[in-house]
Amino acid sequence: MKLPIIKTAVEYIEENSVDHIDHTLAVLEHMSQARGLKDEELDTIGELISNLAGALEVHNSIQNGAEKRQALNDFMQRVLGSIDK
Repeated sequence: MKLPIIKTAVEYIEENSVDHIDHTLAVLEHMSQARGLKDEELDTIGELISNLAGALEVHNSIQNGAEKRQALNDFMQRVLGSIDK
């Protein structure tokens, strides 16, 4: 996961609609099932899905009253904490 990508996606949600990200996730998930994908292509799709799903979590935190910066930092701490385990 890359914080700049998540931050950019959160900004997109704020300017547009969370529905756009939901639809994009659905398309990416469907595309990941395509036959003949190379490992690198599947990894790229998976990384995009992870970043967009992370942006949705950050957006939800912001909607629940967290400041954007703190929501981003908290999310990344959870991600890094889960990797360390």
